[in-house]
Amino acid sequence: MADERTPGDAPKDFSALLSDGDVRSGFEAPEASRWPRIGGERVLLFSATSWAAVTAATPLLARLGSHSLALMTLARVLMGVLQGVFFPSLASLIAQRAPEGQKSFLSAIVQSGTSLGILLAGLLGSVMLDRYSWEKAFYAVGFLSGLWALVVWQYLPKGKPHPELKERRNDDQSKTFSWKRLLRLLRKPCIWSMVLAHTCTCGTSYTLLSWMPTYFSEQYPHLRTWVYNVVPWTAAIPAALCGGYVSDSLIGRRYSVAFVRKSMQFIAMGVSTAFVLLLSAKMSPPVAVICITAVMVSLSFTSCGSSVNVQDLTPSSAGALYGFMNMLGSFMGMLMVALSGYLIEGTDSWAPLFWLVGAVHVVGLAVFLCFGDARRVDLEDSNVAALD
Repeated sequence: MADERTPGDAPKDFSALLSDGDVRSGFEAPEASRWPRIGGERVLLFSATSWAAVTAATPLLARLGSHSLALMTLARVLMGVLQGVFFPSLASLIAQRAPEGQKSFLSAIVQSGTSLGILLAGLLGSVMLDRYSWEKAFYAVGFLSGLWALVVWQYLPKGKPHPELKERRNDDQSKTFSWKRLLRLLRKPCIWSMVLAHTCTCGTSYTLLSWMPTYFSEQYPHLRTWVYNVVPWTAAIPAALCGGYVSDSLIGRRYSVAFVRKSMQFIAMGVSTAFVLLLSAKMSPPVAVICITAVMVSLSFTSCGSSVNVQDLTPSSAGALYGFMNMLGSFMGMLMVALSGYLIEGTDSWAPLFWLVGAVHVVGLAVFLCFGDARRVDLEDSNVAALD
């Protein structure tokens, strides 16, 4: 078993071909600082249509003879840059335009959309690979991505903000982002605890996404592939939406925003840890599928926890700070995938992978529960900057 595995390798399926979180990480935070001047709506349109074009052009680049390797590498880096600014710009839009009682549900829609995209890309890619060729798969995904971007652009709010948000938006746009300001924010316990929780969740999610197909194919070779590749992501979609609805409902009933964020993060990291540790023991295939599904369902609640907490704490810098958090999360994912690969290889067992994920969850959750908050801190930071 050990000889067939390379430490840190991601599963060789179609969705892995489209994954570029590692490359994008280095570009998110620097690019995010320009959004207030450009506009999150334009960033979304440019990002989505550009990466769709790069995806569709990938088969053409692969046919350019001796230059194909260099061009393919350049295309992957460009894809990373373009996708790296997408989610932070969404966070900026939600922070600037969404009423207070709707942020959780909107963030949950983004989270569920991610799961749906992974699911549909995998299904479409598998069908295209079986019936046609890998080139057609890239053409189809690129075309559908571009079409989606144009449709969404038609429905994005591009006019004047809602009256109740206009004053807050004007106040936020008067604050310019800088690295000095980011470092000042990171000195606040509520900020760095949120960043740590988000980084840990991203790292463990990427690790599970990378290794679970290999785990199931080795441990349960007679189990149909679609069961463990489709069921967990399908269940995570309504779970994320449910978490967003419950979060906004609790806030609407005057529950503390900090209490709601911590409760959702406890489900995401605490409950998922219990099921992750169960996977380290021997079990039947149906029970293993139930456990990994429960893990993905629980992790989807992070969209109502640390992921949306950035909009509570720093709405004026939500996009830039979220980009910084995603950058750290991507690096964490790279390290955890590689480390877990070496642990699996060295012990010839899958248990260390699940112990590692559980330990990271416990640390991130404990820090967030102790130091996390939801009171806005960027106004206080702006006053300090003015005195400086």
